[in-house]
Amino acid sequence: MLPDPTVPASLLAVLGALRGSFTYPTFSTFAAPVTGMIANTGRGTVTGMLLGANLTRTWSHDRAHSFFARARWDPQTLGASLSHLVVRSLVPDGSPLTVVVDDTLFKRRGKKVFGAAWQHDGSATGRDGIGYGTCFVVLGLVVDLPFLPRPVCLPVAARLHRPKGERTKVELAASMIRFLAACHWGRRIDVVADAAYDSGAQFRVGGQAVSR
Repeated sequence: MLPDPTVPASLLAVLGALRGSFTYPTFSTFAAPVTGMIANTGRGTVTGMLLGANLTRTWSHDRAHSFFARARWDPQTLGASLSHLVVRSLVPDGSPLTVVVDDTLFKRRGKKVFGAAWQHDGSATGRDGIGYGTCFVVLGLVVDLPFLPRPVCLPVAARLHRPKGERTKVELAASMIRFLAACHWGRRIDVVADAAYDSGAQFRVGGQAVSR
């Protein structure tokens, strides 16, 4: 069990909407790194999350690392639950869902990092425009928050792209969009992306159109 002061009650109430994506002990482990990620002012590593949650002297680091390596939970199920939480809380009934798709490179070092390779880096300063790391295709929902004058994008799903893998970035994006549309059947889905994700065709899930 987590020490009571670790997860604020207000945050735990929000995370409780995602409880169905985990077993009971796995949810307890999940809640602590989320708290640490928010509170930590340094790097967003697993060790940094434990530091932010004030658990470095309470937990074995292996407990947190094994959550990502061996624990029983599915990122796609978590993404579906997260999208329902965002839509239920921040999108008016009947309004279309505005979905943004893009990819980002997380710089990583070491030959044993799964999926890491030299590949396109949109933030690269050199003329080659490449970097070494892991590339994720990310899907987010655009919402209006009452305390901000402009809309924001809240990520709800991501897929690792491997340069020599079986699926392209467009195919990964399309699979996430179709899954999101299936989770929110009956809602219109408006997709925003740059030219790299222009597949030249309209996505469809059953009879539901997904516009670009």
